[in-house]
Amino acid sequence: MYSQNTAVGKIIDAKTSKPISGVDIFINEKDKPALTTTSGNFTVQSDTVIYKLRFLRKNYSLETIDVTSENASNIFVKLAQEKVSSIQEVVIHNEKPKYKNKKENPAYAIMQKVWERKRNNGLDKFDTYTYKEYEKIQFDANNLDSAFMKRKIFNKLEFIFDYKDSTANGKLGLPVFLNEAVYENYGENRPSKRNKKLLVAQKTSGFQDNQIITLTAKNLYRDINIYDNTLNYFDIGFPSPVGETGFSTYDYNLTDTISIRGEEAFKIRYQPKRTEVLAFQGYLYIDTDSYAVLGATLKSTQKINVNFINGISTELEYDNPDENTFLPRKVITEIEMTPFSKKKTAKSIVAKRTVDYSEYQFNKPLEEKIFKRKEEEYEDNFVDKDDAYWVKARPDSLSKSEQGVYEMLDKLQQTPKFNRIVKLYETLASGYYHIGNAIDLGPIFSVYGKNEVEGDRIRIGARTYFTRNDPWRLQFYTAYGFKDHQVKYGAEARYMFNRVNRFTIGAGTRRDILQLGVQLTNDDGIMARTFASSTIFARGENASLSSLNQTNVFTSIEPWKNFQIRLDGTMQSIKSANPSGFNLMYYKNGDLRKTTNDSHFTLSLIARPGAKFSQTGLDRTEHGTLAPTIVLKYTRGVEGLFGSDFNYNKLQFLFYKPILIGSWGKLMLNFEAGKNFDTVPLALQNVIPGNQSYSLAQNTFAQLNYYEFVADTYTTLHLEHHFNGKILSFIPLIKKLKLREIAFIRGAYGTLSDASKAINVEGFKYSAPSEHIYYEYGFGIENIGFGNLRIFRVDFNWRGNYLDRPDISTFGVKAGFQVNF
Repeated sequence: MYSQNTAVGKIIDAKTSKPISGVDIFINEKDKPALTTTSGNFTVQSDTVIYKLRFLRKNYSLETIDVTSENASNIFVKLAQEKVSSIQEVVIHNEKPKYKNKKENPAYAIMQKVWERKRNNGLDKFDTYTYKEYEKIQFDANNLDSAFMKRKIFNKLEFIFDYKDSTANGKLGLPVFLNEAVYENYGENRPSKRNKKLLVAQKTSGFQDNQIITLTAKNLYRDINIYDNTLNYFDIGFPSPVGETGFSTYDYNLTDTISIRGEEAFKIRYQPKRTEVLAFQGYLYIDTDSYAVLGATLKSTQKINVNFINGISTELEYDNPDENTFLPRKVITEIEMTPFSKKKTAKSIVAKRTVDYSEYQFNKPLEEKIFKRKEEEYEDNFVDKDDAYWVKARPDSLSKSEQGVYEMLDKLQQTPKFNRIVKLYETLASGYYHIGNAIDLGPIFSVYGKNEVEGDRIRIGARTYFTRNDPWRLQFYTAYGFKDHQVKYGAEARYMFNRVNRFTIGAGTRRDILQLGVQLTNDDGIMARTFASSTIFARGENASLSSLNQTNVFTSIEPWKNFQIRLDGTMQSIKSANPSGFNLMYYKNGDLRKTTNDSHFTLSLIARPGAKFSQTGLDRTEHGTLAPTIVLKYTRGVEGLFGSDFNYNKLQFLFYKPILIGSWGKLMLNFEAGKNFDTVPLALQNVIPGNQSYSLAQNTFAQLNYYEFVADTYTTLHLEHHFNGKILSFIPLIKKLKLREIAFIRGAYGTLSDASKAINVEGFKYSAPSEHIYYEYGFGIENIGFGNLRIFRVDFNWRGNYLDRPDISTFGVKAGFQVNF
C-alpha cells in the first residue's frame, strides 16, 4: 500500500558504511526538499507517484535513485564524499513536461493508437473456452505497535503476535485471515451463449462457519477491464486511465521504454489533474508494436473519498494472443481499510486479493452435462480438499506468514475470548444473536418501536439456525403494545427439497398491526418486514394502521439460475386498527362491512440476472453487485374461498437497477406499474407509497401522506443519482469536508374509477394522480461524519404539485444512516 506514494530506506557513507543524517531528499523534479533526515533511515510520502528521489548533502555528490514498486519499501543509498574544490553549483529544475495542448504530448499519440486498436476479452472470440482460476484473499492487521499489543483485549491471546511480521514503514503487520479458492470456468459463445463458474476447492483460515466474515472479504472486489471507460470498485465508478475519456481526468507522461516479459513496451506515467476526484495514479505498459496493454498499476490518491477505505492498489497483467484480443494473466488488488481515521498511521486492515488465470483452452468440444447444475456441487463438503491438492493447485507456494495464518486461526478457534469477539461482529452484521448452535434471536434492531395504535411496542423473535446452508427453517416473533395491550405474533416454516433448483415449500401465519400502503410490489411472505414500528418520529399523526390476520402457503422453484417462479396462496382478514381515525368500511351487496375478507393466489416471476450468492441453503446472502431486479406478478382473488368477499385480477411489474454513469456517480432507477382489473375496497387497493416519518424510506414519496393517492392503475418512477462528491470537490473549503451530493426526482401517475370510490364509505376522500403526474424533487447530502465513519445522510424534499390539498407538507427534511462505501 506504500509502494510509490511512500518511499522507505537507509542512507550510508559509501566509504565508511556509517549512517548519514542531514541529507536533503527531493521527490521527482521538485526544487524543494521533501525531507531533511535526522538519522540514517528515512521515510518520505507524496500525494502523487514517487518515481525518482534525489539525495543531496554538503560535501557529498548528488545521488539519484529511480523508485519502482519493487524497491520503494527498501531503498539503499550510498553517498560518496566529494572534495570541496570539485563541487560544482547544483541547480535543481522542475522538469515536468508542459505542453500547449494534448496533441503535443507523445503519450497522447500512443494512447490514440491504443483506442484505435481497443481490444476485447479474448474469451468472446472462441466458440468454446475453459480456464482455471486461483484466488487468494488475505487480511493483515497493519500499523501495529508494542503499545497496541499490550492492550487488555489481547489478554490470553498474546500468542497471535508470534505470527507478526515487519511492514515497509517499520510497524508490525499481523495476518488474520486467509481464503483460497479454485474455480473451473467453462464457456460457450456459439451456437448458444452460456457459461459456468464452478467452485471446486476452498480453504478458509478458521472461518468456514463464520460466513459473515468470509462474505465481507468476497464483497470487496469486482472484476474490472482496463479498456473500459469506467472501472467498478465497491460499485463506485473510477475513470480508467486506458479509457477513451482518460485525458479529461489524467495527465500522461511518456517516461521510458522497457522490456515486459520479453516484449518492448512504452512506460507511461499518469496521475489525476485534481487529487480530490475519484481517480488513480500509476503506470501503463503499452506494447510498442501492437499498442496492447501488457500491464498496468493503479493506485488511489491519498485524498480518496471512499468510506472505510484509506487506499486502493491494483496490478494487472495481460496476455495478447492476437491483435484484437487480450486474456487476463494476473490481478493483484490491495485495499487498506480503517473504520475511523484517514491517517496513514492509523490501525488498519490490508485486504489483498490475488487472482491467477491459467490453463486456457479454446474451441474444445464441451459436453452438455458440464453446464447442468448438479446436486453434489452444492454439498458442504464438495470444496473440501486435502493439503496435497493445495500444494499442487497453488501457482506459488504460500509464504511463511501465510502458512502461519492457518495455524494461528486454528488456535484462535479454541480460544473462548476470540470466539466472543467474532460473535459480536457477526451479531452486529447479521442482526441475530446465535445461541446453542441451533437458535438465532432477533432481529435485534426490531426490538423497539412506536406507533399511534400500540404506543411503545416490544418485539422478540427467533429462528432455527444450525449451519449457513440449512435446508429448513422455523421462525417466529411475538410483540406487545403497551397502549392497546394486545399481543401480536407471527410464525413461518420453510423447507427446501433441492439445492440445484431450490424447490421450496413454506407456510405461516400472523396477527399484527401493520402500516399497509407503503409498498406497491409487496412480498406475501409472513416474515417480511412490517412497518408498524418503523415510525418513531413522524410529521403529523399516523392513524392509518390496519389490523391483519393472515395465513400464507407458498412454493417456489428456480428452473434457471437467478430466475425464480413462486406461487403463493393467501387467506387474510383486514380491518382498521384505529376505527375512529381511519375508516376501512365498505359496501358489499348493500351491506356495510368493516372487515375485508380476502383469499387470493399470486404467481411471481422474479429475475436477478448477474446476482451472486454465497450460501446454498434456504437463506442466501447476496454479494454486492449491480444486478437488476425484475418482478412480474399476477394476483387472482377468489370469492367464496374461505369466506373471501371478492373476485379480482391484479397485474404488477417492477424494475430496479443501479447504473454507473462513468465518473459522475451512480444512478438508482426504480420503475413500477400495475393495474387492478376489478373493483375492490381500500384494503385491497393500490396505494401510492407515502412517508410521514422523518427517516429515509426507499421507493416512497417523502411528501405524500399515507393513503393520499389510491389507484386502480398506476405507474411510478424514482430516479436518484449519487454524484460521489464530484460537484462539491470543486468548492474550496467545502471539499475538505468530503461530503457527497445526491439529486432525485420521483413521479407517479394513476387513475381511480368511480366504482372504486363508491365501494368505500369514505371513498370521496380518495383520488389518484390522474390530472397531472404527481412529482417530488430535491437533493441530499450524504457522507456526513468524520474520518472514515461517514454514515449519515440528510435529504431536502419539495412537493412539485397538488399543493391545494389540506394537511399536506410542501417541504420536508428526511435523515437516516446508510452504511456504504
